[in-house]
Amino acid sequence: MTTAAATPEPVAENRPRWLRWVIIALVIVVIGAIANLIGWDLRGWFKQLWDTITSISFADLVAACALKTVQTGAAAFAYYSILRYAYPGRVRWIQIFAAYAISVGLNSILPANLGTAVMLIMLTLIIPGATFAGILAVYGVQKIFFVVIGAFPYVYLFLTVGGSFDLQFEFIKDHPWAVAALLIGGAVLITLLIRMFWPRVVKWWDEAKEGGQILSHPRAYFLRVFTPSAVSWVAGLCVTAVFLSAYDIPVTFHTLMRIVAGNSIANVTSVTPGGAGVTQAFNVASLKGVTSTANATAYSIAQQLVTTAWNLLLAIVLMVWAFGWSGGRQLVEQSYGQAKEEEAKRKAARQAKKEAKRAADEAENA
Repeated sequence: MTTAAATPEPVAENRPRWLRWVIIALVIVVIGAIANLIGWDLRGWFKQLWDTITSISFADLVAACALKTVQTGAAAFAYYSILRYAYPGRVRWIQIFAAYAISVGLNSILPANLGTAVMLIMLTLIIPGATFAGILAVYGVQKIFFVVIGAFPYVYLFLTVGGSFDLQFEFIKDHPWAVAALLIGGAVLITLLIRMFWPRVVKWWDEAKEGGQILSHPRAYFLRVFTPSAVSWVAGLCVTAVFLSAYDIPVTFHTLMRIVAGNSIANVTSVTPGGAGVTQAFNVASLKGVTSTANATAYSIAQQLVTTAWNLLLAIVLMVWAFGWSGGRQLVEQSYGQAKEEEAKRKAARQAKKEAKRAADEAENA
């Protein structure tokens, strides 16, 4: 993707604060009208949301929304810190916070984490001189902590479930030579691939290295990226704990790890907006033996509905605050359009590869 540095940065509109809140209210009304036109039962969704909210105490709702804001804000601050080192003097906190909140909100209602692609494109549009390769590197740096901590629930469950070690490594004990051949062959293949694609990697890194500048400052990375990322992760656990408690489900470390691991799998395998349905199935499976299926389903739906509503509200407020309504709308529409185009190109490329492989197989068998 080419750089979008030439695109003018949206300028926040010079309006009184009370007028911005009026605009936000009007935006919600417009969204309702659009939803009605495209056939989305927004009234039914709000009714379900209202029924869910009224079944949970006000204190639990406030705590969950506050913790969700901390989760989003801390992760956004990690992005902001990386971007400050990558593009000094060209980054504004409120814009980065808004861009990340928009991605979280969109990921709640769009499939395949398309909101993340929207955010990456938004950052190339609002940061002068930013390239997509550099922003992609920023994304990679921000994800280091979450990739590492994401493995923790699996390792924890693996070590705490009796007999799982012997079960998982039984194949290695029974077929040591096959495992050795697999490891050696894999290492040789990786080496050949690296040598083949190394010139492209060097070219890409030359464009992307600015995004990883903060890694050359270990203390700054730990204080400004690693620590807020850890705060964000813990806040996410606390959001889950609040909803579990609201439905009288025992809150234990083991239960939290089971849910986190299940949600991780659901996010990877789901193609539905926000993982709807898939997340509920994994949550019910994770809570088997802890609570009833009906109560586990109610908990899962409540957490998804409330957090989705809050993510969207926070995204709208921050978008208007950072860019103004017209500027923010234009920015999101442009970023979303480009993200859809890139996703379509990737799908077309994958389909072309499949068809080429199928044609080659047919020619070989003919």
